[in-house]
Order: sequence, then C-alpha cells, then structure tokens
Amino acid sequence: QVQLVESGGGLVQAGGSLRLSCIASGRTFSSVKMGWFRQAPGKERDLVASIVWNGGRTYYADSVKGRFAIAGDKDKNTVYLQMNSLKPEDTAVYYCAAGIWTAGNYDYWGQGTQVTVSS
Repeated sequence: QVQLVESGGGLVQAGGSLRLSCIASGRTFSSVKMGWFRQAPGKERDLVASIVWNGGRTYYADSVKGRFAIAGDKDKNTVYLQMNSLKPEDTAVYYCAAGIWTAGNYDYWGQGTQVTVSS
C-alpha cells in the first residue's frame, strides 16, 4: 500500500500562484508514476499533470500547459504541482495519485486538497 497526503491548497486571487505538495509513504518503491488530478463540482475527475519517476517524463492537460509544472523528489517521496497564473476555472479539489504501472490507471489516491481561485 501507498499512502498519499496532499497539502498546499487554499484561496487565491486570479493571477496568483499556489504550490501543492504530495508526500508518499508506505511501499513507495512500487509506484512508477505520480499524477495530479482535479475535480470541480458536478464534473468528472481529470488528469492535470503526471510524471514518471524513471526518466522524468511529464504530461500536462492542455488547459494547464505553460501555467502548471509538476516536479518530483524521489528521495523525499514527494511530488509538487506549481500552479501559476491561476484562473477561476482552476477551482477544484486536487488529488494526488500514484500508479504502479507506467500505462493504465492509478492505484493509490490522496484525500484531496481544495483550491479556490477568486475572480
């Protein structure tokens, strides 16, 4: 099992920045990729950004390209999501996730952290 704990959410004005952190514990060696998802009220949970530990390959949703950056520190079992130029439509609960396979679904999830961007 892998446990994930997110932090760093909060209320910010449009144009501002936040940095989310996700600390993993447990069988962290089993995870090969980490991702940040978000879910706004009434909407599906969508992948925002991901990183593969081996090689550092990253992915970004089109809606956040150029504004968000994902980074990982394997020694600290921590992954970050730097969010800049935030928009009201970025408001959502943000979830950290870990996967044990490079392809396919994610296997472990954090409890989520709320990000609210005011206009």
